[in-house]
Amino acid sequence: MHIKKPYLIGEIGINHNGDIKIARNLIKNAKDSGFDSVKFQKRSIDIVYDKKTLDTPRESPWGTTTREQKLGLEFEKSEYEEIDKYCKEINIEWFASAWDKKSLEFLEKFDLKYHKIASAMIVDHDFLNEVAKKQKHTFISTGMSTKNDIDNAVNIFKKNNCSYELMHCVSTYPMKVEDANLITINQLKKEYNCNVGYSGHENGVAISLAATMLGITSLERHITLDRTMYGSDQSASLELSGMKNLTSSINKVLLSIGEPSLGKIIDEEIPIAKKLRAHIKN
Repeated sequence: MHIKKPYLIGEIGINHNGDIKIARNLIKNAKDSGFDSVKFQKRSIDIVYDKKTLDTPRESPWGTTTREQKLGLEFEKSEYEEIDKYCKEINIEWFASAWDKKSLEFLEKFDLKYHKIASAMIVDHDFLNEVAKKQKHTFISTGMSTKNDIDNAVNIFKKNNCSYELMHCVSTYPMKVEDANLITINQLKKEYNCNVGYSGHENGVAISLAATMLGITSLERHITLDRTMYGSDQSASLELSGMKNLTSSINKVLLSIGEPSLGKIIDEEIPIAKKLRAHIKN
């Protein structure tokens, strides 16, 4: 069994709370922790949400309506230009999951290697077609999805001859351990004959390590500066210590797999065997 280190994605999402300084710190933490990339979320507020929803009362650091809250969490051109520049400076990839076609076209202004289909968007066939037409490798999360939903998404990307991988995902925040159903990773591999990753919303690193042992090709975890900060995703996120724990633990797990060694005694065992078996006369 040969298991490789998965491509590590630090999902910043909207955990930056509309503050570019927080975003920069999270990008740096991801780089310092050994992550390969960071990911954001991009929405056109008036397309993703209807006026009635946006006008509802909602207390937040940005005001008293849902519109003010959503706008407060959204980065625009100047922030993404700074993100793009900073990621290039410290040599880490970035990309984002668009939630509408306008946001998708916005992201195309940047020279990004990847796209991401959020679990919420996997049922939007027109949107999937638009992403697949871009011909960039796409991570497709499967949270809240039926087999038919996944079938349709895979068929769209195949039809457009666009590279993709599925990401097993359970869309609860934080996810309960008993809901992980990691064996689905093997089921997805067998059913769709493609690379499969894992997008996790659990607390801690144990489940992500177990997913790594199942041979995932990508691993996405939400990251934050402080799990007590404002935001619905913060509690299911890893702080800097958790990020470093994840990457160091993955490295240890992969190192520990080693090579098949049935009947092999390592050099360090020889004097120990001699000492502990001294009383045995064969």
